[in-house]
Amino acid sequence: MFGMIKNSIFGNTEETDYKLLSSETKEGISYEVRRYDGAKYASVSSEGRTFDQVTGELVRKLLVYIGGSNDQGEAMGTTAPVIITVYPRDDGVMSRRLVVSLRIPTNYQVSPPVPIDSAIRIEDRPGMTVYSLQFGGFAGETEYRAEASRLTKTLGETAPFQRKQYFCCTYDPPMKPYGRRNEVWFLQEEP
Repeated sequence: MFGMIKNSIFGNTEETDYKLLSSETKEGISYEVRRYDGAKYASVSSEGRTFDQVTGELVRKLLVYIGGSNDQGEAMGTTAPVIITVYPRDDGVMSRRLVVSLRIPTNYQVSPPVPIDSAIRIEDRPGMTVYSLQFGGFAGETEYRAEASRLTKTLGETAPFQRKQYFCCTYDPPMKPYGRRNEVWFLQEEP
């Protein structure tokens, strides 16, 4: 537990690198198209509880893992953003299924420590291109849904992105009171 606290308060946060493909503004709404390389992620999932009921618990599990609750007892440092994969229903409401993920820090990508918590799995994710819309404040399900709706309307019905899932991203620890950064990412369909 001390490793997690030390890691998240005193450690450096490694932000996931990406290549900016374009920055666009439509009807006063700005978004970016980005390309992320493939990488290893620590992930934990939940079914049955709402976004707001379970995300804090799942993020804590991942912070405990990168804070030293692993087979090497290694505090790896934190990464940003925390990525929450959600699966919207046809009416836009999020289903009660989600996956919370953190990219494994660069120094541990080749051979990540094994999590002690069996609910956490290490995934090798392929590269991806996303449409990204940034917004501030504290974000829960309501805010992410509103921003996802805004990005959907901005991109239009014919934009080539996956509609069965999207990503809710946060870059800041919960104790940061202002200047917060959140994003909604839509995964671009690969040709």
